[in-house]
Amino acid sequence: MLLYYLRWILVLIIAALLGKLVSKLKMPSILGWLIAGMLLGPSALGLLPQQLMDSLIYKTIITWMQVSFGLMLGTELIFRKIKAYGKALLITTLTQSLGTFLLVSLVFGILFAFKGIPVWLAFAFGGIALATAPAPALSIVQEFHTKGPVTDALLPMAILDDIVGIAVFFTVNAAIAHQVSGGSVPVYMIPVMIVLPIAIGLVTGIPAGLILRRKQSKAFTLTTLVIGITVTAVVGIILNRYVFKGITLNYMLMGVSFSAAFSNMVSESVLDRLIGWFHPILGVSLLTAIVDLGAPLDFHLILGAGLYTFIYIVSRAAGKYSGARLGATLTHMPETVRKYLGLTLLPHSGVSLVFTGIICSTLADARPDLAALVKGTIAAAAIINEIIAVFAAKEGFKLAGEIRPSAS
Repeated sequence: MLLYYLRWILVLIIAALLGKLVSKLKMPSILGWLIAGMLLGPSALGLLPQQLMDSLIYKTIITWMQVSFGLMLGTELIFRKIKAYGKALLITTLTQSLGTFLLVSLVFGILFAFKGIPVWLAFAFGGIALATAPAPALSIVQEFHTKGPVTDALLPMAILDDIVGIAVFFTVNAAIAHQVSGGSVPVYMIPVMIVLPIAIGLVTGIPAGLILRRKQSKAFTLTTLVIGITVTAVVGIILNRYVFKGITLNYMLMGVSFSAAFSNMVSESVLDRLIGWFHPILGVSLLTAIVDLGAPLDFHLILGAGLYTFIYIVSRAAGKYSGARLGATLTHMPETVRKYLGLTLLPHSGVSLVFTGIICSTLADARPDLAALVKGTIAAAAIINEIIAVFAAKEGFKLAGEIRPSAS
């Protein structure tokens, strides 16, 4: 097993180097990380083997990384900073997420009606489509040091979008499970899946904030953060594996809540210093998470992508962009937010694959044919969309004037 972990380290080094090469071509490093994950993962060269990815230690480390990069979002959730966007942010989140759900569901509903496929399956595609995977856009924010209204709107929206996505998706999954008479997540668990990760982060984040309020050395501060992240991850793992079996609590949401708690308890100067010190750990966390995101993707599926995949990618992009533009326009957000926020919301693959796995499990026994249809469509879309989305997200920040010309 030791050899597997050495191979994993080698994969991360290669991914980092490929990211550097890609950045020299004026493209986001994440594209290199994602490609490295696909090419070196189980579906291609196999340098990162499936046996390792299925191991408890690997999954635990990835969980820690997910909590860790939640700090990038949580440290932006400063109540005094987001107060100006408050209502506008909530409305725009709802228009782009629910708008995507409705548009994708409508398009597939019409298509399935003509194809003789159960129309209710369209809501599975809508439920998978509405969520956004924040890690790719966040890596661009970190790499290019984006700053401005679009960045300020995107970061808190990524959390709100996640909450809306969980609520809508599991409601749809419960309805589909009832339709096919399979098992399902009980309805009462939906609010639990949203509230509990936030509560876990608060319970660990508030003590961390009390400690960090006092001026501390770099070593002590980083030790406090690492311990806080570890405790948060361990509590989440215990609850996921031994208490709430059959569901998955969102680890990144725990990290967001943990960091939001202490970020609102310390001064701005202390927070800026803390973020600077944590930056290298955050960079490794993002690299590891993106490689893990790319590893399960089978690039051969690009060749087999068909009509459903194309329709899914286009309808989801249309829903995200038009929904974000509508909400931002109705709430009089800055013009750059109206025009370009939607482009930064296109990354999707990590969330889509998790949701797809859940839907396919729901359909597997009663309707394996529909499970195969969903899995094939989303798996191919995850690869194609993620490559397109990385370019689109960077272009959105660039057009908004939030990437310095020298960095673009």
